[in-house]
Amino acid sequence: MPTLEYTHVDVFSDHPYGGNSLPVFRDAGGLTAEQMLRITQELRQFEAIFLEPTTDANTVQARVFDLFEELPFAGHPVIGAAATLHQAAGGATAQTWQVELSSRVVRVITRRTPLGYYGLLDQGAPEFLGVVAGSEEIIGAFNLEPRDLHDDLPLEVVSTGLRYLIIPVKPGALGRARITSDVTELLAGVRAQFAVLFDEAALEVRHWNNDGVIEDVATGSAAGTVGAYRLRHGLARGGEMFALNQGRFTGRPSTLRVQAEGTPEAIRTIMVGGNVAFVGRGTLEVLPCEMLEHDGMAS
Repeated sequence: MPTLEYTHVDVFSDHPYGGNSLPVFRDAGGLTAEQMLRITQELRQFEAIFLEPTTDANTVQARVFDLFEELPFAGHPVIGAAATLHQAAGGATAQTWQVELSSRVVRVITRRTPLGYYGLLDQGAPEFLGVVAGSEEIIGAFNLEPRDLHDDLPLEVVSTGLRYLIIPVKPGALGRARITSDVTELLAGVRAQFAVLFDEAALEVRHWNNDGVIEDVATGSAAGTVGAYRLRHGLARGGEMFALNQGRFTGRPSTLRVQAEGTPEAIRTIMVGGNVAFVGRGTLEVLPCEMLEHDGMAS
């Protein structure tokens, strides 16, 4: 009976039981998409990443799943996977990893730290997909009022792999926010897949699944869009790294480090980095397909 091993890491934290947890399957070749989704659901993690080695030791193929579907890109799984690969390979020098996702190839640089590893992900050049007008319905879907919006910053859709509607809010609004009903169709109407609430004064964000049931602890893909947004609107300088906060409202405060390269008119790339702590290892002794076959025989 085949088994499947995984490593449990916490990303965007320098200590275990902080940041955003993640199972990394380093050798998941042969699994189907349905199996990967069922494994992610079984482990009840926000996301899981499944790797398959290639002929190049520093290049892997990767598939990322949340509890509902496969994602074309995600930040914290890619950073966590790269740190796991570095730990397995050993060595104290910095390593560069190529991660081949379903829609693109990204690069991650990892290095050892006194407490674990640090990964820096190059998300590439951002896309700005439009400023959104008529914000009353959108802000209401997050249990907020128009007066909670930042007076001088626009709602804007930005992508570094996933399309986020950035909703800039005033201090104090994050604490009152929640999703009152599924926002998938509302976001699709402005060409966004997800939304992130952003408090510029505190450099803090919040993000949920679109149904509002689960709040994400630390969202690397969203952090990249916020980095692009800040440079675009003169809130940060090109090449300047800043710390973005997330996870306070989930009881797992996390720090995401973001750097946008270029100018407001021409942003070349977005870098998102964070610490990775190792928590443990596990083994799946039964794979989803085997359980299905067993159930069919029993019936």
